[in-house]
Amino acid sequence: MTSLRVSVRGSGPHGSLVAPGSVRRDRPWHLAVCLLPALVIVCAGYRRRWMSDDGHIYLRTVRQVLAGHGPVFNAGERAEASTGTLWQWLLVLAGLPGTDVVAVAVYGGLLLTAAGFALAAWGAARLHTPSGPGRPGGAFGPATAAWPRHPARTPGGALLPLGALVPLALPPVWDFATSGLETGLATCWIAGSWLLLVARPRALATAFVLGLGPLVRPDLALVSAVFLGAQWLTARPSRRGALAGAAAAGALPVAYEVFRMGYYGHLMPLPGVTKEASASLWGRGAAYFADFAGPYLLWLPALFIAAAVLPARRGGRSVPLVPALAPVVAGLLCWAYVVKVGGDFMHARMFLPGLLLLVLPVFVVPATRAWTLATAAVLVWAAVCATWLRVPYEGLIGPRGIADERGVYVRQNAAAHPLRHTFAGFRGNAAYAREVREAARIGAPTLFLARTRVESAAPSVTGAYATLGLNGAVVPLDGAALDPIGLAYPLAAHSQRVPHARVGHDKRLPDEWIVADRGTDDLPPGLDPARVAAARRALACGPLAELRAATRAPLTAGRFLRNAAGALERTSFRFPNDPVRAERKLCGP
Repeated sequence: MTSLRVSVRGSGPHGSLVAPGSVRRDRPWHLAVCLLPALVIVCAGYRRRWMSDDGHIYLRTVRQVLAGHGPVFNAGERAEASTGTLWQWLLVLAGLPGTDVVAVAVYGGLLLTAAGFALAAWGAARLHTPSGPGRPGGAFGPATAAWPRHPARTPGGALLPLGALVPLALPPVWDFATSGLETGLATCWIAGSWLLLVARPRALATAFVLGLGPLVRPDLALVSAVFLGAQWLTARPSRRGALAGAAAAGALPVAYEVFRMGYYGHLMPLPGVTKEASASLWGRGAAYFADFAGPYLLWLPALFIAAAVLPARRGGRSVPLVPALAPVVAGLLCWAYVVKVGGDFMHARMFLPGLLLLVLPVFVVPATRAWTLATAAVLVWAAVCATWLRVPYEGLIGPRGIADERGVYVRQNAAAHPLRHTFAGFRGNAAYAREVREAARIGAPTLFLARTRVESAAPSVTGAYATLGLNGAVVPLDGAALDPIGLAYPLAAHSQRVPHARVGHDKRLPDEWIVADRGTDDLPPGLDPARVAAARRALACGPLAELRAATRAPLTAGRFLRNAAGALERTSFRFPNDPVRAERKLCGP
């Protein structure tokens, strides 16, 4: 990377950008600009605080760990239902003193989101107006030239929150500032990693933090790869330093992946299996992108920002190229991946990390003429977006199966801030919750199916219900909360997709399989005994029998090694939904 040669004044080997007094006068303004986006998102997120059903999925695993059953969704079956590994374990740590994990998930996510916005602003301020020499040397690489210096951008050194206005204006960002999901942690990790890339590119600690992406969310491995490449290009370490950096970056993710393969028998969390994380559904993904970008006219702020970049470059106000481009490349890759796999059923959620990455280099900018005009234009768009622009299905599920998730839960729970499942506005879910709690209270070994209930082969309550967070909240920890979609039920996760189903819900395990797996010979009305018998035989054959052993057999050292050795084949295994076809395929004629 080429440093811009400038004339500087002051003492010391690196000189000084501006007079010490003017730097000190700028600091309060810089601090205010860096903290203002964080304060705004705290206010906006708190006003729309809520807990999603998927957030309650995390909490059941957390409660199982705290109860001594291990990191499982159901006792006796090793299934990894939490997509965000670090978020799950942070909630476990927060829940150890006996705190309310619901409140921790909601408000902890909000604080992490706010911290991410503050770190993003700090990183952009450091990128545009570096205030001190770099830290040459260190464990990662040899001593080289200090961090490139640039002339002061404006006479007063003022900064403007240009890029910060984009996420702050979007209602989905307000919604997922809480929700109980890992979004807040992802925001904080992305922004903090970029700040370290800008400020401490040669530190081993930076490599360690950059490598955590797969544990924040598996798809954020793309961000880790780009940021680690940018760190190498910036630091230019020796071979020994590069090996040390790679070891620091991969130590925790690799160790956890070995644990995952041996303990769960899979290469990825179970939701990645059920949602077919390696599939290509470009058309569906393009529709998901249009559902995000179209209603908010996102092309407008993109145009305003792009129009300001070229004058800034022509004016000689350059910034270090690699740290500036790295988040843009990572953001585009994240968006491309989301489009490739077909998007998600929650409006905008999967595009939010990529959006943050794309605006990081301009999160705050110097108050030059071009940047000031761009900020004014984006501010007008932000005001219109925040007060008027909304999806046409606000509070509902749209025609493509994409939902205004928070709005749906506000309506179904009949509460402005639904933190716990009551479903006062949705009688079907409320009735199911009452029946399950009553069966658990009297100790009846009951298997609840979608439309009926039968005797369960297990001594406690087993509930098969598509609303998994609710199911996990009402089924006792010694029972089994199953979902025919497969987010926490390995048998359903490995079934084949149902054509033309709602995105994220396109696995649907028939009741015959659930009765064969968890029920008794007392079949509910409407089920074909021959199909139940075929499912029972299939469960004892080939890969299905191995899947059950991998997730339910006692975890001995031998079982751990067999799980790890077969993780790749097991993760890719799929079987037909039809029990008769599955029996023929797995058991032979």
